[in-house]
Amino acid sequence: MQRVLVIGSPGAGKSTLSHALAARTGLPLHHLDKLFWLPGWVERDRGKGRAELAEVLASERWIIDGNYGSTLPMRLARADTVVWLDYPTWLCLGRVFKRWWQYRGRARPDMTEGCPENLNLEFLLYVLNFRRAWQHRNAAALQQFNGQVLRFENSRLAAEWLGQLT
Repeated sequence: MQRVLVIGSPGAGKSTLSHALAARTGLPLHHLDKLFWLPGWVERDRGKGRAELAEVLASERWIIDGNYGSTLPMRLARADTVVWLDYPTWLCLGRVFKRWWQYRGRARPDMTEGCPENLNLEFLLYVLNFRRAWQHRNAAALQQFNGQVLRFENSRLAAEWLGQLT
């Protein structure tokens, strides 16, 4: 396990799990949100974001957390492991509210500085529909993947897996 993707709904705990995994394995951690957002919630030019992602992917060891579906094929081409946090929507929504409360008005550690945590109807609808929309897309993309897929449907299973890593 040298090149790991961590995917899942907003609020699933991708960054939390990725930090714990990086601490256990020593793999460098990269957040897609930091690659694709500039301060002030300005979306980075897609070509520049993809170029930065390509640099990360070219290295031999990494963890990348985030979704950005258009980049999934290029990430899968280099990954050897995918950790898919396929958690219930209600849990992810609850965690999104908790994250907003914790970081309201300031950027969370896995986000570009200058992008304060916010909550709006558009984002809540995105989270509400995420699992249904992405479950089939991820499953289809992962059918072609030759590496290891670890799909967790609850936090306990992910924590147990993390606990087994040396």
